[in-house]
Amino acid sequence: MIRQNQRLLNFILVLADTSIIVISLLLAAYLRFYTTIFGPLGGHLSLEEYFIFLIIVILPIYLILYFSFGLYKPFRTHRNIFSEASQIIKVNIIAFIVMIAVLFIINQPNFSRILMFLMAFFATVFGIFERSIVRFLLMKIREEGKNMKHILIVGDNEMAFNFEKKIRENPYLGYSIYGFLGRPERVGLEIDGVPIVGSFHDLDTILSIHNFDRVILAIPLKYYKHINELVISCEKAGIKAEIIPAYTEYFPARPSVDMIEDIPIINIRYVPLDDPFNRTIKKIEDLTVAIIAIIITSPIMLLTAIAIKISSPGPIIFKQERIGYQHKSFNMYKFRSMRVQDPDEEKSEWTTEDDPRKTRVGNFIRKTSIDELPQFFNVLKGEMSVVGPRPERPYFVNQFKKDIPKYMVKHQVRPGLTGWAQVHGCRGNTSIKKRIKYDIEYVENWHFGLDVGIMVKTILKNNPNAY
Repeated sequence: MIRQNQRLLNFILVLADTSIIVISLLLAAYLRFYTTIFGPLGGHLSLEEYFIFLIIVILPIYLILYFSFGLYKPFRTHRNIFSEASQIIKVNIIAFIVMIAVLFIINQPNFSRILMFLMAFFATVFGIFERSIVRFLLMKIREEGKNMKHILIVGDNEMAFNFEKKIRENPYLGYSIYGFLGRPERVGLEIDGVPIVGSFHDLDTILSIHNFDRVILAIPLKYYKHINELVISCEKAGIKAEIIPAYTEYFPARPSVDMIEDIPIINIRYVPLDDPFNRTIKKIEDLTVAIIAIIITSPIMLLTAIAIKISSPGPIIFKQERIGYQHKSFNMYKFRSMRVQDPDEEKSEWTTEDDPRKTRVGNFIRKTSIDELPQFFNVLKGEMSVVGPRPERPYFVNQFKKDIPKYMVKHQVRPGLTGWAQVHGCRGNTSIKKRIKYDIEYVENWHFGLDVGIMVKTILKNNPNAY
């Protein structure tokens, strides 16, 4: 029944995706050929010819890419809407490139490239909107106890109980837990209202009576010598056993699995920006934002440079060594906000709220963060990102990595002008441990939408710890 429901859902999704692509083409055609928004018309094909290309080329490309990028996987275990939106963006970028390549191969100069771009844009926006609605409807249906999958958990330890808790706290996943199998002396006990229905030796009997959708093996390492017996019991009943590895308790983060030939390698920390496509998106984002920001803020930077030069002796731009991506050092640029000081003092002293080293102009530009604007040039050089963990001086990096075990994780991505920690108020004289907690959350959960949200919050939020 569950598999039939999944097939029905996939069929509905394919129809919805097909409809969105057709609507996107029609809307793109209207804007390109029936308005003057994108300039005068040159030679172009008829609408019928575009529809033939749609059926023969566009729809197959899109549906193949949707399947390839896992957009028809079950929503119960699928990533959140932000990850799914990222996949939809990837599909449309690749589809656009492929379609342009096809037009080049068939030598069709009259096929509007602007129309293709508009269609990809609309397909992205409508596709994300469609998947958001589907997710919302499925969540509501499952929260009402419909479209449920039934689970048996083999294990009566903390790992098994934590899994049950996650299922119970997220009813939208649509799972119903029948019970636990555990040690004989604990049979009959209840954990959060879920009973221990039998011992490990009862697995064959229980599977012959009940029809479970999933059997989850959550057993301690010392019982792994019996794991083959449990797997054979599940397969005898026609159910695929699924294992929660006991050693996950030692993982500091969400793991990912890679393969070297036929040997699985578990990477204990998943970093989205290790993915080449994500890095490309991030690079385009950085260059685009940096160029626009430099153009918009150039009058402010010019006035600031003049004010610094007039108000105090010394250079306009202050360069300071920081530790960045993959632990490499670079010179971070700032407008000078303090009197010229001894380099040895500068390396190891924090700035305080009433710091006597600050100039009058410097006090103002620090409070308004104008002193940070030259870092957009660090972004253009590839040393920094617009959004990322703030870089620190070598002296403090060496100090913090001894006291905070996960401190160096932040260097697995490029440092930023602003970051997840900064929009949570972790700036200036605030807890380093709290700051690193937010930095690691950013490193492990990056997506394009998160960067946009951080940039918007940075612009709107007045940070009292900026001094």
